[in-house]
Amino acid sequence: MTDRRIPVPSLPTDPAAVRKRVEALEHVLERMIVIPGINKPVGLDVILDFIPGFGPTVAAALGGYLAWEARNLGMSKWQIGKMAGNIGVDWVLGLIPFVGAVPDFFFRSNTRNMRIIKRHLDKHHPAGATVEGQVTIPRS
Repeated sequence: MTDRRIPVPSLPTDPAAVRKRVEALEHVLERMIVIPGINKPVGLDVILDFIPGFGPTVAAALGGYLAWEARNLGMSKWQIGKMAGNIGVDWVLGLIPFVGAVPDFFFRSNTRNMRIIKRHLDKHHPAGATVEGQVTIPRS
């Protein structure tokens, strides 16, 4: 018998690639578009809160991907627990139909979690640290 499964390409696990994925997901979830007039960015996380029940759960699952990346980086259980708490607060606030989008607009759990991951990367993998939005890679 031949194996008919389609091979799935694996994602790169180097710290610079993880940083790019985390920043990209945070951008989509928290800062995808800017609301004209008030000039405040919103993302998929706030938009999904307008779908009662299902929307906040999907947003929490997408935010959970950041915690999964943190686990794969070897971050401490304390840090991952803090990230899970941020996701949980965001999820509970989002469960309030329609009104839940308002606190989610101000409590940006994915931005908070991205900062936790970036601090870890800067401390434990300084080769991929950012300087003014640019990834710096030391020359060998």
